[in-house]
Amino acid sequence: MSTENKIRIEAANVNFYYGNNRAIKNMSLNFYGNKVTAFIGPSGCGKSTFIRLLNKMNDLVSDTRVEGSIYLDGEDILNKKTDVVKIRRKVGMVFQKPNPFPKTVFQNIAYGLEINGEKNKKKITQTVEESLHKAALWNEVKDRLHDNALRLSGGQQQRLCIARCLAVEPEVILFDEPCASLDPISTNKIEELILELKKQYTIAIVTHNMQQAARVSDYTAFMYLGELIEFGDTDKIFTVPREKKTEEYLSGKFG
Repeated sequence: MSTENKIRIEAANVNFYYGNNRAIKNMSLNFYGNKVTAFIGPSGCGKSTFIRLLNKMNDLVSDTRVEGSIYLDGEDILNKKTDVVKIRRKVGMVFQKPNPFPKTVFQNIAYGLEINGEKNKKKITQTVEESLHKAALWNEVKDRLHDNALRLSGGQQQRLCIARCLAVEPEVILFDEPCASLDPISTNKIEELILELKKQYTIAIVTHNMQQAARVSDYTAFMYLGELIEFGDTDKIFTVPREKKTEEYLSGKFG
């Protein structure tokens, strides 16, 4: 059954503090199944901080606190009793810089399966291959599965990290500026991959590249100084933004 137009994540009145500094201010928005939501806005406006709340990555930062609710399939993930391991399995993340383990290509993907208790070697091998296919990397690495992953190019390493994320079968994938350190050809491959992956997953992407947001996303959230200024259909936000601040940002008056 398609999850398209079904709300997968619902954020309601979310505030987040680093010490006494409120970095996220009353954020409320929905993420829809099989859609890509892009977060744009100037550096330091809270984009990455917000999406890291969606898989509880900010729990790892000391002297922080969060208020409000974020529901994933109806369960409030900000509840202290929530199973963090389960949430991070459901909500995968790909970071700005490729971060493969200093292991073989095969081991990079198999590792997540093994620590989740998978012992069937045939199943692991099959999942590794399927994940590399989904990440559009199989044809480039099928003869290099036992090479060290650090010998791959930057773009290949990033797609390996995506394959590693896919192997544990998440429902949601968060991309935090996944192309920031990549060349234009690798960037194009990642963008094509995101458009393909949304057929199966709910996706959020933080990007500084407004053209990228326009190319890959269905919805766009514009943030400024920790606040959600505008959220809506990407086409509308880029052509007829409702808010003056959005229009000024998109036209390059600040950034």
